[in-house]
Amino acid sequence: MSFDFNTLPDRTGTGSLKWQKYAGRDILPMWVADMDFLSPPAVIEALLARAGNGVFAYTVPRAEITEETISYYGRRHGLTLAPEHLLWSSGLVPAITLISRFLTEPGESVATLTPVYPPILNGPRFAGRDLVTLDWKRSGGTWVMDYDRLEASLTPATRLFLLCNPHNPTGRAMTRAELERVAEMCLKRNITIVSDEIHCDLVLDGRKHIPIASLSPEVADRTITLAAPSKTYNVPGLACAHVFISNAELRRRYNRAVQGIVTEVNCFGYEGCLASYRHGEPWRQELIRVLERNRDLVDSFVRDRLPGVVYTRQEATYLAWLDVRALGLAQPTTHFEQHGVGLSDGTPFGDPQSVRLNFGCPTPRLQAALERMEKAVQAAR
Repeated sequence: MSFDFNTLPDRTGTGSLKWQKYAGRDILPMWVADMDFLSPPAVIEALLARAGNGVFAYTVPRAEITEETISYYGRRHGLTLAPEHLLWSSGLVPAITLISRFLTEPGESVATLTPVYPPILNGPRFAGRDLVTLDWKRSGGTWVMDYDRLEASLTPATRLFLLCNPHNPTGRAMTRAELERVAEMCLKRNITIVSDEIHCDLVLDGRKHIPIASLSPEVADRTITLAAPSKTYNVPGLACAHVFISNAELRRRYNRAVQGIVTEVNCFGYEGCLASYRHGEPWRQELIRVLERNRDLVDSFVRDRLPGVVYTRQEATYLAWLDVRALGLAQPTTHFEQHGVGLSDGTPFGDPQSVRLNFGCPTPRLQAALERMEKAVQAAR
């Protein structure tokens, strides 16, 4: 079966966050993490069928949805889950903040690696907790951790380690050896690992995603895994996410923390999730090929036509992290907007001299955006 990844959907008039930001301006929106592809046909069909029922009331997950989700993460990622381990959420952002609150006390700290998805930095801050950060480093054509410095940054006050794997925004897909080092550090200090794995099905070049909770029962017992179909199957607007917690006490504390705050998943979220996991694999495989092609275009274009921009070829996601500090721009995103490209500002990620490019779009649109970026770079130099 062939799917259409060449047509740019018309998103005008849909209230699209991504497109509305630059409405009426000649700026290509290449920022927030949703893709300019139609969602899988199976998902569209499932939502239309659900709409045909005509009743959109409060909804709980049917047994088959829970079973399919557990089966999906088991067969694709080797994650062993029981039904009681699966908790549903309307999103991962409130989950990160609530976890930062209910698993720590004032005066305790939360650690993470930067640059990183902004809610991972904001969650502890909103909870009023101390935040300890350590930078990823470019080395040997990839991003690496300084394990000695990371271990030194963990103190008796550190209660949580917020991991993002596959990593947003660098695009790293961490190896088993790397995950084992992180897990060892955390287990030794009784630190709970919170692992954002929402991009787990967007690993490129035949690599395999390894959930940190799959390393051992001991690691699983100290891990809260966050996941969702939203990024892979392009359904973030359905507001359906998963929180996997095998430790009964952690589950109890999480459930108590979210009462009255995190709302139920809506009926379309459940149906979109089921259709994605049950029928979306052929679509996903073709998507990966498109993303690999687009990633390669970004790689060659930056190398050949964007002097002063540094890009480390990524292993996962459709989000390219570009270091533009050599251009000497006071406000990088504003400069690129002035040349017709809307990128994510690196400041909320922890690096104001980088920008993030979303290449989850038809290749001609990516080519047009890169050519505008070329003019922006020329103007800066």
